[in-house]
Amino acid sequence: MIDSQNLARVEDCAAPLLNKHNAQERSLWLPQAQLVLPLSYRISAGHNHPLRPPQPAGVVYRRYIPWLERTLSFRVADAETDLPHFHRWMNDPHVAEFWEEEGDMDYHRAYLSRLGADPHSIPLIACLDQRPIGYFEVYWAKEDRISPFCEAADFDRGWHVLIGEADCRGKAFVSAWLPSISHYLFLDDSRTRRLVIEPRSDNQRMRRNLQRSGYDLLHEFDFPHKRAVLGVLPRQRFFEEQFWAPQ
Repeated sequence: MIDSQNLARVEDCAAPLLNKHNAQERSLWLPQAQLVLPLSYRISAGHNHPLRPPQPAGVVYRRYIPWLERTLSFRVADAETDLPHFHRWMNDPHVAEFWEEEGDMDYHRAYLSRLGADPHSIPLIACLDQRPIGYFEVYWAKEDRISPFCEAADFDRGWHVLIGEADCRGKAFVSAWLPSISHYLFLDDSRTRRLVIEPRSDNQRMRRNLQRSGYDLLHEFDFPHKRAVLGVLPRQRFFEEQFWAPQ
């Protein structure tokens, strides 16, 4: 049962979902102004790429999810505050099957600290009403290991995900976070024309979820540690077909 106060909240927060033009209004979804740097190039790890902005802090994206009656947010991970749940998630057999990053607290503290200092990626914690439920790594594809397999353009973005809380897995939750991470990355820099992703090729559930969310699965390829499939989502398709607001 939704009382009158919560109903008003639903109506206020869900209103942007109903207008496809509002979907690209950054101020509706991004709690803080995002820095967009002038185009200037750097070389790192053999990749010639644009200079990236410094990593943000705090909440970078927020939206109300009517079918969950909860607010989903992404905030930048903190190597100390988020260490206990990050450590537990990474050692969950369901997560470890695909991430293969099991370890002790020191290992996972160093993992988060390394990502926090890497200008090509941002570690994010996904929350539902302030409860941490999962972890995302978002990255610039041009200087990532995926670059030679997708002919990465200057502002292509990619992401990895784990949902650590077992009661937050399933279709209703996927239909909240998967369009939302795509939405965030397209809003974060308007020059991002395409998102790429490289899940393990035998992860059939992820393949189905990506296709439902607008990603085309183009071809399989080999990383040193896994057989992967390349998924691609163009900006134009995402907004024109309104994948940010699943029916």
